[in-house]
Amino acid sequence: MKNLYLGLVHYPINNKRGEVVTTSVTNLDIHDIARSCKTFNVEKYFIITPLEAQQSLVNRILGHWEQDKASLYNPDRQDALEIAQLADSVETAFAEVTELEGQRPLLAVTGANFQRFDGNAKALKLKMEIDNRPCLLLFGTGWGLNATVIEQADFMLDPIFGINHNYNHLSVRSAVAIYLDRLQGGQ
Repeated sequence: MKNLYLGLVHYPINNKRGEVVTTSVTNLDIHDIARSCKTFNVEKYFIITPLEAQQSLVNRILGHWEQDKASLYNPDRQDALEIAQLADSVETAFAEVTELEGQRPLLAVTGANFQRFDGNAKALKLKMEIDNRPCLLLFGTGWGLNATVIEQADFMLDPIFGINHNYNHLSVRSAVAIYLDRLQGGQ
């Protein structure tokens, strides 16, 4: 299978009223998603936000773990965060993957609120193998990716359903770990 890249999108995102917003970056998402990405050999994890204040926060968090004192205290965290990178837009992350790979990646999106789906993680993995292309897998925050991102997608992943069909609202950190296990896991 070709290389897998991941993006956590903070804009354009829908809020609960369907309006386009920019969501807040959280420290837990930065760390925990980086750890999952490192565990499952994701090439690069993009934290996507256009807001300068949020970009400053991300740079400060990533920079903290590069410092000698912090990296000596918790080297595993630095190992995971070395694949995390800031991007100001989905287009910027897409362009970087294209440049790194020398070809246009498959753009895959996730969301529990989509009207249609193209298949599960196994189908996406098969499509990557057949097309012989890397994949940029995007996760939304807030109330999900805006239609402007979804419309660009080559593949829309089925949602993750638990056993309680009356409740389906995983944290993005949990969803990332589950999808990565399904895509890259050995079992």
